[in-house]
Amino acid sequence: MFSKTCEYAIRAVLFIAHKSEGGNKVSIKDIARGIDSPEHFVAKILQNLSKKGLLQSQKGPAGGFYLDDASRKHSLADIVKAIDGDKLFSGCGLGLKQCSETRPCPIHNEYKEIRKKLISMLEKARVGIFSEELAKNMLFLKRK
Repeated sequence: MFSKTCEYAIRAVLFIAHKSEGGNKVSIKDIARGIDSPEHFVAKILQNLSKKGLLQSQKGPAGGFYLDDASRKHSLADIVKAIDGDKLFSGCGLGLKQCSETRPCPIHNEYKEIRKKLISMLEKARVGIFSEELAKNMLFLKRK
């Protein structure tokens, strides 16, 4: 459903939100280790998200990535759109270019309903709301 890049982006932003509470900065090494992803890959993803204003970064010895109050209010949909575009929100479930209400693909009607629910869930899910559950080990960002 999401590209691998988008999966890493969501996991990284949620990890940063959790670890940067109280003004802390999180290093690329800690993020990569915390979400079980390749360091160079996650660095490129986070640079992109930083340029788009979805998170902040600070260079230098005390630097790293963090989220300010405004960034914590972004939705998971914002991250998906920044990485994968809006294809998930408007595209055909089978990837057809001509799928529409008048020329539907075989799964058009069922996929349309699933897509509505997915969009709703991603738009309601704010980045900052997961920190407490992560702290209590109720949610996880990497496989054990």
